[in-house]
Amino acid sequence: MLSLFLAVYSIQLSAGEAVNIYTYKVTYNETGSLDEGGSCVCSITLPNNVFPVERMEYLEIYSRELNFTFHQELLKVQKYERSITLYAQKLKNLTQTVDVIQYGRASISELDFEVLRVEIYEMESLVLQLRTSLGSSNTIVEKLYLEIKNISAIVTQLESYDQTNVLAVRREINTLRKRLQDCEVEANPTLRHPYGSCDHGGLLDVSKPLIVQTNWRGISYTYGTWGRDPYPAPNKKEVYWVAPLATDGRVLEYIGLFASYSDLLLYRSSSTIRLRYGDFGDGSGMTMYNNSLYYNCYNSKYICRVNVDTNKLERRALTAAGNNNRFSYAGVRYQDMDFEVDESGVWVIYATEESRGNMVISKINSTYFTVEKTWVTTQYKPGVTNAFVICGVLYATRALSTSREEIFYMFDTKTGKEGSISIMIDKKLETIQSLNYSPADHKLYMFNNGYEVTYNVIFKPQ
Repeated sequence: MLSLFLAVYSIQLSAGEAVNIYTYKVTYNETGSLDEGGSCVCSITLPNNVFPVERMEYLEIYSRELNFTFHQELLKVQKYERSITLYAQKLKNLTQTVDVIQYGRASISELDFEVLRVEIYEMESLVLQLRTSLGSSNTIVEKLYLEIKNISAIVTQLESYDQTNVLAVRREINTLRKRLQDCEVEANPTLRHPYGSCDHGGLLDVSKPLIVQTNWRGISYTYGTWGRDPYPAPNKKEVYWVAPLATDGRVLEYIGLFASYSDLLLYRSSSTIRLRYGDFGDGSGMTMYNNSLYYNCYNSKYICRVNVDTNKLERRALTAAGNNNRFSYAGVRYQDMDFEVDESGVWVIYATEESRGNMVISKINSTYFTVEKTWVTTQYKPGVTNAFVICGVLYATRALSTSREEIFYMFDTKTGKEGSISIMIDKKLETIQSLNYSPADHKLYMFNNGYEVTYNVIFKPQ
Protein backbone atom coordinates (compact mmCIF):
# COMPACT_ATOMS: atom_id res chain seq x y z
CA MET A 1 0.00 0.00 0.00
CA LEU A 2 1.41 3.41 -1.00
CA SER A 3 0.18 6.78 0.31
CA LEU A 4 0.84 9.77 -1.98
CA PHE A 5 0.31 13.43 -0.96
CA LEU A 6 -0.56 15.93 -3.69
CA ALA A 7 -1.02 19.75 -3.45
CA VAL A 8 -3.91 20.93 -5.60
CA TYR A 9 -4.27 24.66 -6.24
CA SER A 10 -7.65 26.29 -6.70
CA ILE A 11 -7.91 29.76 -8.30
CA GLN A 12 -10.90 32.03 -7.65
CA LEU A 13 -11.50 35.05 -9.91
CA SER A 14 -13.97 37.83 -9.38
CA ALA A 15 -14.44 41.16 -11.17
CA GLY A 16 -12.12 43.90 -9.92
CA GLU A 17 -10.21 41.59 -7.45
CA ALA A 18 -6.76 40.08 -7.44
CA VAL A 19 -6.22 36.37 -8.09
CA ASN A 20 -6.58 34.27 -4.88
CA ILE A 21 -4.81 30.87 -4.64
CA TYR A 22 -6.04 28.21 -2.21
CA THR A 23 -4.22 24.92 -1.30
CA TYR A 24 -6.02 21.64 -0.70
CA LYS A 25 -4.53 18.32 0.56
CA VAL A 26 -5.43 15.26 -1.44
CA THR A 27 -4.32 11.71 -0.35
CA TYR A 28 -4.32 8.76 -2.72
CA ASN A 29 -4.05 5.08 -1.54
CA GLU A 30 -2.79 2.78 -4.25
CA THR A 31 -1.82 -0.96 -4.23
CA GLY A 32 1.68 -1.62 -5.66
CA SER A 33 3.89 -4.59 -6.68
CA LEU A 34 7.55 -5.59 -6.57
CA ASP A 35 9.63 -5.37 -9.69
CA GLU A 36 12.54 -7.66 -10.63
CA GLY A 37 14.95 -5.63 -8.54
CA GLY A 38 12.78 -5.90 -5.46
CA SER A 39 11.57 -2.30 -5.60
CA CYS A 40 7.96 -1.38 -4.86
CA VAL A 41 6.23 -0.06 -7.92
CA CYS A 42 2.79 1.54 -8.23
CA SER A 43 1.10 3.66 -10.86
CA ILE A 44 -1.23 6.66 -10.54
CA THR A 45 -2.84 8.79 -13.18
CA LEU A 46 -2.72 12.56 -12.50
CA PRO A 47 -4.52 15.29 -14.45
CA ASN A 48 -2.53 16.18 -17.51
CA ASN A 49 -3.39 19.93 -17.55
CA VAL A 50 -2.11 22.76 -15.37
CA PHE A 51 -4.71 25.42 -14.45
CA PRO A 52 -4.49 28.25 -17.09
CA VAL A 53 -4.25 31.33 -14.88
CA GLU A 54 -3.13 33.71 -17.64
CA ARG A 55 -5.82 32.50 -19.98
CA MET A 56 -8.44 33.00 -17.29
CA GLU A 57 -7.30 36.60 -16.78
CA TYR A 58 -7.47 37.20 -20.52
CA LEU A 59 -10.99 35.76 -20.67
CA GLU A 60 -12.09 38.01 -17.83
CA ILE A 61 -10.72 41.14 -19.56
CA TYR A 62 -12.24 40.09 -22.87
CA SER A 63 -15.59 39.47 -21.16
CA ARG A 64 -15.60 42.99 -19.75
CA GLU A 65 -14.73 44.51 -23.14
CA LEU A 66 -17.41 42.43 -24.84
CA ASN A 67 -19.99 43.53 -22.27
CA PHE A 68 -19.06 47.21 -22.78
CA THR A 69 -19.18 46.83 -26.58
CA PHE A 70 -22.56 45.13 -26.36
CA HIS A 71 -24.04 47.99 -24.33
CA GLN A 72 -22.58 50.55 -26.75
CA GLU A 73 -24.09 48.75 -29.74
CA LEU A 74 -27.40 48.41 -27.90
CA LEU A 75 -27.49 52.17 -27.37
CA LYS A 76 -26.74 52.66 -31.08
CA VAL A 77 -29.55 50.32 -32.09
CA GLN A 78 -31.98 52.14 -29.80
CA LYS A 79 -30.85 55.47 -31.26
CA TYR A 80 -31.18 54.17 -34.83
CA GLU A 81 -34.61 52.76 -33.99
CA ARG A 82 -35.78 56.23 -32.97
CA SER A 83 -34.13 57.74 -36.04
CA ILE A 84 -35.76 55.19 -38.34
CA THR A 85 -39.18 56.03 -36.88
CA LEU A 86 -38.54 59.76 -37.35
CA TYR A 87 -37.18 59.46 -40.87
CA ALA A 88 -39.87 57.01 -41.89
CA GLN A 89 -42.40 59.73 -41.08
CA LYS A 90 -40.29 62.32 -42.90
CA LEU A 91 -40.09 59.98 -45.88
CA LYS A 92 -43.87 59.61 -45.80
CA ASN A 93 -44.31 63.39 -45.75
CA LEU A 94 -41.75 63.82 -48.50
CA THR A 95 -43.47 61.15 -50.59
CA GLN A 96 -46.77 63.00 -50.21
CA THR A 97 -45.09 66.29 -51.22
CA VAL A 98 -43.54 64.77 -54.33
CA ASP A 99 -46.82 63.03 -55.13
CA VAL A 100 -48.66 66.36 -55.00
CA ILE A 101 -46.03 67.90 -57.27
CA GLN A 102 -45.89 64.92 -59.64
CA TYR A 103 -49.61 64.75 -60.23
CA GLY A 104 -50.10 68.46 -60.66
CA ARG A 105 -51.95 69.34 -57.45
CA ALA A 106 -49.50 72.17 -56.65
CA SER A 107 -48.33 75.21 -58.57
CA ILE A 108 -44.86 74.67 -59.96
CA SER A 109 -43.87 78.13 -58.73
CA GLU A 110 -44.12 76.77 -55.21
CA LEU A 111 -41.58 74.01 -55.78
CA ASP A 112 -38.45 74.21 -53.73
CA PHE A 113 -36.21 71.59 -55.26
CA GLU A 114 -33.26 72.62 -53.11
CA VAL A 115 -35.25 71.91 -49.94
CA LEU A 116 -36.27 68.50 -51.30
CA ARG A 117 -32.65 67.72 -52.12
CA VAL A 118 -31.50 68.63 -48.62
CA GLU A 119 -34.15 66.43 -47.00
CA ILE A 120 -33.31 63.53 -49.32
CA TYR A 121 -29.58 63.93 -48.61
CA GLU A 122 -30.19 63.88 -44.84
CA MET A 123 -32.21 60.68 -45.03
CA GLU A 124 -29.77 59.05 -47.44
CA SER A 125 -26.87 59.84 -45.09
CA LEU A 126 -28.69 58.24 -42.17
CA VAL A 127 -29.53 55.11 -44.13
CA LEU A 128 -25.91 54.74 -45.23
CA GLN A 129 -24.87 54.94 -41.57
CA LEU A 130 -27.45 52.29 -40.71
CA ARG A 131 -26.23 50.03 -43.51
CA THR A 132 -22.66 50.30 -42.21
CA SER A 133 -23.63 49.64 -38.59
CA LEU A 134 -26.33 47.02 -39.02
CA GLY A 135 -25.16 45.38 -42.21
CA SER A 136 -26.73 45.35 -45.66
CA SER A 137 -28.84 42.32 -44.80
CA ASN A 138 -31.31 44.39 -42.74
CA THR A 139 -34.49 44.38 -44.87
CA ILE A 140 -36.06 47.48 -43.28
CA VAL A 141 -32.94 49.57 -43.95
CA GLU A 142 -32.67 48.29 -47.52
CA LYS A 143 -36.34 49.12 -48.15
CA LEU A 144 -35.85 52.65 -46.83
CA TYR A 145 -32.75 53.07 -48.99
CA LEU A 146 -34.57 52.01 -52.16
CA GLU A 147 -37.53 54.31 -51.43
CA ILE A 148 -35.23 57.28 -50.89
CA LYS A 149 -33.44 56.52 -54.18
CA ASN A 150 -36.81 56.39 -55.96
CA ILE A 151 -37.85 59.74 -54.47
CA SER A 152 -34.54 61.29 -55.53
CA ALA A 153 -35.03 60.05 -59.10
CA ILE A 154 -38.57 61.48 -59.25
CA VAL A 155 -37.40 64.91 -58.03
CA THR A 156 -34.62 64.94 -60.62
CA GLN A 157 -37.16 64.05 -63.30
CA LEU A 158 -39.53 66.79 -62.15
CA GLU A 159 -36.72 69.35 -62.34
CA SER A 160 -36.12 68.39 -65.95
CA TYR A 161 -39.70 69.39 -66.75
CA ASP A 162 -38.68 73.02 -66.21
CA GLN A 163 -36.54 73.06 -69.37
CA THR A 164 -39.28 75.11 -71.04
CA ASN A 165 -38.91 77.82 -68.40
CA VAL A 166 -42.12 76.97 -66.60
CA LEU A 167 -40.87 78.75 -63.49
CA ALA A 168 -40.08 81.88 -65.49
CA VAL A 169 -43.61 81.76 -66.92
CA ARG A 170 -45.03 81.51 -63.41
CA ARG A 171 -43.02 84.55 -62.41
CA GLU A 172 -44.47 86.40 -65.39
CA ILE A 173 -47.92 85.40 -64.15
CA ASN A 174 -47.04 86.98 -60.80
CA THR A 175 -46.06 90.15 -62.65
CA LEU A 176 -49.38 90.13 -64.48
CA ARG A 177 -51.18 89.56 -61.20
CA LYS A 178 -49.43 92.60 -59.75
CA ARG A 179 -50.41 94.69 -62.77
CA LEU A 180 -53.99 93.49 -62.39
CA GLN A 181 -54.04 94.65 -58.79
CA ASP A 182 -52.63 98.00 -59.86
CA CYS A 183 -55.36 98.28 -62.49
CA GLU A 184 -57.94 97.54 -59.81
CA VAL A 185 -56.59 100.40 -57.75
CA GLU A 186 -56.66 102.73 -60.73
CA ALA A 187 -60.23 101.77 -61.60
CA ASN A 188 -61.52 102.39 -58.07
CA PRO A 189 -61.46 106.09 -57.08
CA THR A 190 -61.69 105.06 -53.41
CA LEU A 191 -58.37 103.25 -53.75
CA ARG A 192 -56.61 105.78 -55.97
CA HIS A 193 -54.29 108.20 -54.19
CA PRO A 194 -51.02 109.72 -55.40
CA TYR A 195 -47.98 107.75 -54.30
CA GLY A 196 -46.04 109.51 -51.57
CA SER A 197 -49.03 111.67 -50.69
CA CYS A 198 -51.07 111.77 -47.48
CA ASP A 199 -54.07 113.23 -49.28
CA HIS A 200 -56.49 110.65 -47.87
CA GLY A 201 -58.46 109.87 -44.73
CA GLY A 202 -56.19 107.16 -43.31
CA LEU A 203 -56.05 103.40 -43.53
CA LEU A 204 -59.29 101.69 -44.56
CA ASP A 205 -58.31 98.13 -45.48
CA VAL A 206 -55.67 95.87 -47.01
CA SER A 207 -55.99 93.50 -49.94
CA LYS A 208 -55.60 89.74 -49.99
CA PRO A 209 -51.98 88.57 -49.80
CA LEU A 210 -49.88 88.08 -52.92
CA ILE A 211 -47.14 85.50 -52.36
CA VAL A 212 -44.29 86.72 -54.52
CA GLN A 213 -41.74 83.94 -53.90
CA THR A 214 -39.23 82.59 -51.40
CA ASN A 215 -36.33 84.83 -50.45
CA TRP A 216 -33.13 84.70 -52.50
CA ARG A 217 -31.20 82.66 -49.87
CA GLY A 218 -33.77 79.85 -49.75
CA ILE A 219 -36.70 78.63 -47.69
CA SER A 220 -34.46 77.52 -44.79
CA TYR A 221 -33.87 81.23 -44.05
CA THR A 222 -37.20 81.77 -42.35
CA TYR A 223 -36.31 85.03 -40.56
CA GLY A 224 -35.70 88.34 -42.28
CA THR A 225 -37.27 91.39 -43.84
CA TRP A 226 -37.80 92.98 -47.23
CA GLY A 227 -39.32 95.99 -48.97
CA ARG A 228 -38.91 98.75 -51.50
CA ASP A 229 -36.86 101.90 -51.10
CA PRO A 230 -39.39 104.72 -51.65
CA TYR A 231 -36.68 107.27 -52.39
CA PRO A 232 -33.77 105.53 -54.18
CA ALA A 233 -30.67 107.33 -55.43
CA PRO A 234 -31.22 109.56 -58.49
CA ASN A 235 -29.43 107.09 -60.77
CA LYS A 236 -31.71 104.22 -59.71
CA LYS A 237 -35.28 103.93 -60.92
CA GLU A 238 -36.32 101.24 -58.42
CA VAL A 239 -34.66 99.34 -55.59
CA TYR A 240 -36.14 96.28 -53.90
CA TRP A 241 -34.19 94.94 -50.95
CA VAL A 242 -34.34 91.50 -49.30
CA ALA A 243 -32.48 90.82 -46.04
CA PRO A 244 -32.75 87.22 -44.79
CA LEU A 245 -31.20 86.74 -41.36
CA ALA A 246 -28.80 83.92 -40.54
CA THR A 247 -30.47 80.64 -39.60
CA ASP A 248 -30.14 81.57 -35.91
CA GLY A 249 -32.90 84.15 -36.51
CA ARG A 250 -30.74 86.99 -35.24
CA VAL A 251 -27.69 88.02 -37.25
CA LEU A 252 -28.14 90.40 -40.21
CA GLU A 253 -25.17 90.07 -42.57
CA TYR A 254 -26.40 89.87 -46.19
CA ILE A 255 -28.79 92.16 -48.08
CA GLY A 256 -29.76 91.52 -51.70
CA LEU A 257 -30.63 94.53 -53.86
CA PHE A 258 -32.76 94.27 -57.03
CA ALA A 259 -33.09 96.99 -59.66
CA SER A 260 -36.68 96.09 -60.67
CA TYR A 261 -39.60 93.88 -59.75
CA SER A 262 -38.77 91.59 -62.68
CA ASP A 263 -35.20 91.21 -61.44
CA LEU A 264 -36.57 90.36 -58.01
CA LEU A 265 -38.73 87.59 -59.46
CA LEU A 266 -35.82 86.17 -61.41
CA TYR A 267 -33.43 86.40 -58.42
CA ARG A 268 -31.25 88.64 -60.58
CA SER A 269 -29.74 90.93 -57.96
CA SER A 270 -27.93 94.10 -58.97
CA SER A 271 -25.68 93.71 -55.93
CA THR A 272 -25.38 91.84 -52.65
CA ILE A 273 -24.32 93.81 -49.61
CA ARG A 274 -22.28 91.93 -47.02
CA LEU A 275 -21.87 93.82 -43.77
CA ARG A 276 -18.38 93.73 -42.31
CA TYR A 277 -17.72 91.76 -39.16
CA GLY A 278 -18.44 94.16 -36.30
CA ASP A 279 -21.07 95.94 -38.40
CA PHE A 280 -23.63 93.13 -38.32
CA GLY A 281 -27.27 93.87 -37.56
CA ASP A 282 -29.51 92.47 -34.84
CA GLY A 283 -32.93 91.09 -35.79
CA SER A 284 -35.31 91.72 -38.67
CA GLY A 285 -36.15 95.37 -37.99
CA MET A 286 -34.11 96.77 -40.91
CA THR A 287 -35.39 99.18 -43.55
CA MET A 288 -33.96 101.06 -46.52
CA TYR A 289 -34.43 104.75 -47.28
CA ASN A 290 -32.68 107.01 -49.79
CA ASN A 291 -30.00 104.46 -50.65
CA SER A 292 -29.11 103.72 -47.01
CA LEU A 293 -29.81 100.79 -44.72
CA TYR A 294 -31.08 101.49 -41.20
CA TYR A 295 -30.82 98.77 -38.56
CA ASN A 296 -30.05 97.91 -34.92
CA CYS A 297 -26.29 97.40 -34.52
CA TYR A 298 -25.62 93.88 -33.25
CA ASN A 299 -26.00 93.31 -29.51
CA SER A 300 -26.09 97.03 -28.69
CA LYS A 301 -28.25 100.08 -28.06
CA TYR A 302 -26.85 101.72 -31.21
CA ILE A 303 -28.61 102.37 -34.49
CA CYS A 304 -26.58 101.92 -37.67
CA ARG A 305 -26.83 103.49 -41.11
CA VAL A 306 -24.91 102.17 -44.12
CA ASN A 307 -24.80 103.75 -47.57
CA VAL A 308 -25.10 100.85 -50.03
CA ASP A 309 -22.87 102.54 -52.64
CA THR A 310 -20.03 103.81 -50.45
CA ASN A 311 -20.33 101.31 -47.55
CA LYS A 312 -19.94 104.27 -45.18
CA LEU A 313 -21.21 103.29 -41.72
CA GLU A 314 -22.60 105.66 -39.09
CA ARG A 315 -23.63 104.84 -35.51
CA ARG A 316 -25.84 106.68 -33.05
CA ALA A 317 -26.69 105.65 -29.50
CA LEU A 318 -30.33 105.14 -28.56
CA THR A 319 -29.41 104.76 -24.92
CA ALA A 320 -32.89 104.29 -23.45
CA ALA A 321 -33.93 101.57 -25.88
CA GLY A 322 -34.21 97.96 -24.77
CA ASN A 323 -31.95 95.58 -26.65
CA ASN A 324 -30.75 91.97 -26.76
CA ASN A 325 -34.32 90.62 -27.03
CA ARG A 326 -35.56 92.63 -24.04
CA PHE A 327 -38.66 94.07 -25.75
CA SER A 328 -39.06 92.24 -29.05
CA TYR A 329 -42.38 91.59 -30.78
CA ALA A 330 -44.50 88.58 -29.86
CA GLY A 331 -43.26 85.44 -31.59
CA VAL A 332 -40.16 87.13 -33.08
CA ARG A 333 -36.80 87.38 -31.36
CA TYR A 334 -34.34 90.28 -31.35
CA GLN A 335 -36.58 92.82 -33.05
CA ASP A 336 -36.11 95.29 -30.20
CA MET A 337 -35.71 98.11 -32.73
CA ASP A 338 -38.00 98.21 -35.74
CA PHE A 339 -37.15 100.76 -38.43
CA GLU A 340 -40.02 101.91 -40.65
CA VAL A 341 -40.44 104.32 -43.55
CA ASP A 342 -43.43 106.50 -44.45
CA GLU A 343 -44.07 109.54 -46.62
CA SER A 344 -42.01 111.79 -44.32
CA GLY A 345 -38.95 109.59 -43.78
CA VAL A 346 -37.53 107.11 -41.26
CA TRP A 347 -38.96 106.07 -37.90
CA VAL A 348 -37.76 103.67 -35.23
CA ILE A 349 -40.12 101.74 -32.95
CA TYR A 350 -38.79 100.36 -29.68
CA ALA A 351 -39.52 100.16 -25.92
CA THR A 352 -37.70 101.29 -22.78
CA GLU A 353 -37.53 100.39 -19.13
CA GLU A 354 -38.97 103.82 -18.35
CA SER A 355 -41.96 103.16 -20.61
CA ARG A 356 -42.34 99.76 -18.89
CA GLY A 357 -42.13 97.98 -22.21
CA ASN A 358 -44.74 100.16 -23.94
CA MET A 359 -44.07 101.14 -27.55
CA VAL A 360 -41.99 104.25 -28.15
CA ILE A 361 -41.75 105.83 -31.60
CA SER A 362 -39.02 108.24 -32.65
CA LYS A 363 -38.64 110.26 -35.86
CA ILE A 364 -35.14 110.13 -37.35
CA ASN A 365 -33.69 113.06 -39.21
CA SER A 366 -32.29 111.37 -42.31
CA THR A 367 -30.01 114.33 -43.13
CA TYR A 368 -28.14 114.50 -39.82
CA PHE A 369 -28.94 110.98 -38.57
CA THR A 370 -30.33 112.23 -35.27
CA VAL A 371 -33.56 111.69 -33.34
CA GLU A 372 -35.90 114.63 -33.93
CA LYS A 373 -38.82 113.80 -31.66
CA THR A 374 -40.16 110.92 -29.56
CA TRP A 375 -43.65 109.76 -28.55
CA VAL A 376 -44.55 107.22 -25.88
CA THR A 377 -47.67 105.05 -26.27
CA THR A 378 -49.68 102.94 -23.86
CA GLN A 379 -49.42 99.80 -26.00
CA TYR A 380 -47.17 97.05 -24.61
CA LYS A 381 -44.65 96.17 -27.35
CA PRO A 382 -44.21 92.42 -26.58
CA GLY A 383 -48.01 92.12 -26.94
CA VAL A 384 -47.76 93.18 -30.59
CA THR A 385 -46.72 90.91 -33.47
CA ASN A 386 -45.47 93.76 -35.70
CA ALA A 387 -46.00 97.38 -36.68
CA PHE A 388 -45.66 99.90 -39.51
CA VAL A 389 -46.10 103.63 -40.07
CA ILE A 390 -48.24 105.42 -42.70
CA CYS A 391 -48.36 109.23 -42.85
CA GLY A 392 -47.09 109.58 -39.30
CA VAL A 393 -49.60 107.10 -37.88
CA LEU A 394 -48.30 104.01 -36.10
CA TYR A 395 -50.30 100.82 -36.74
CA ALA A 396 -49.79 97.64 -34.69
CA THR A 397 -50.88 94.07 -35.38
CA ARG A 398 -51.74 91.04 -33.25
CA ALA A 399 -52.39 87.38 -34.08
CA LEU A 400 -55.95 86.12 -34.07
CA SER A 401 -55.10 82.67 -35.41
CA THR A 402 -52.41 80.87 -37.39
CA SER A 403 -53.88 82.31 -40.61
CA ARG A 404 -55.13 85.75 -39.60
CA GLU A 405 -53.77 88.95 -38.06
CA GLU A 406 -55.60 92.07 -36.97
CA ILE A 407 -54.44 95.66 -37.23
CA PHE A 408 -55.88 96.60 -33.87
CA TYR A 409 -54.06 99.68 -32.60
CA MET A 410 -53.08 103.10 -33.95
CA PHE A 411 -51.19 106.12 -32.65
CA ASP A 412 -51.22 109.44 -34.54
CA THR A 413 -47.99 111.37 -33.99
CA LYS A 414 -49.57 114.54 -35.41
CA THR A 415 -52.23 114.69 -32.68
CA GLY A 416 -50.76 112.42 -29.99
CA LYS A 417 -54.02 110.47 -29.94
CA GLU A 418 -54.29 106.70 -29.93
CA GLY A 419 -57.16 104.33 -30.50
CA SER A 420 -58.46 100.92 -31.48
CA ILE A 421 -59.25 99.79 -35.02
CA SER A 422 -60.00 96.41 -36.59
CA ILE A 423 -58.59 95.57 -40.02
CA MET A 424 -57.98 91.93 -40.88
CA ILE A 425 -54.87 90.63 -42.59
CA ASP A 426 -54.82 87.13 -44.06
CA LYS A 427 -51.48 85.36 -43.86
CA LYS A 428 -50.32 82.12 -45.42
CA LEU A 429 -47.97 81.04 -42.62
CA GLU A 430 -48.16 81.57 -38.90
CA THR A 431 -45.38 83.99 -37.97
CA ILE A 432 -44.81 87.50 -39.29
CA GLN A 433 -41.09 88.18 -39.14
CA SER A 434 -41.42 91.75 -40.44
CA LEU A 435 -43.91 94.20 -41.91
CA ASN A 436 -42.86 97.28 -43.90
CA TYR A 437 -44.84 99.97 -45.72
CA SER A 438 -43.56 101.65 -48.86
CA PRO A 439 -45.11 104.99 -49.93
CA ALA A 440 -43.63 104.35 -53.40
CA ASP A 441 -46.44 101.93 -54.25
CA HIS A 442 -48.77 101.92 -51.20
CA LYS A 443 -47.93 98.34 -50.36
CA LEU A 444 -47.19 96.39 -47.20
CA TYR A 445 -44.19 94.06 -47.51
CA MET A 446 -44.38 91.04 -45.23
CA PHE A 447 -41.63 88.49 -44.57
CA ASN A 448 -43.63 85.38 -43.68
CA ASN A 449 -41.51 82.32 -42.71
CA GLY A 450 -39.07 82.84 -45.58
CA TYR A 451 -41.69 83.94 -48.13
CA GLU A 452 -42.02 87.43 -49.62
CA VAL A 453 -45.64 88.60 -49.47
CA THR A 454 -47.27 91.90 -50.44
CA TYR A 455 -50.58 93.61 -49.69
CA ASN A 456 -52.18 96.62 -51.35
CA VAL A 457 -53.08 99.32 -48.85
CA ILE A 458 -56.55 100.87 -49.28
CA PHE A 459 -57.19 104.36 -47.93
CA LYS A 460 -60.32 106.22 -46.89
CA PRO A 461 -61.36 109.18 -49.03
CA GLN A 462 -60.24 112.59 -47.79
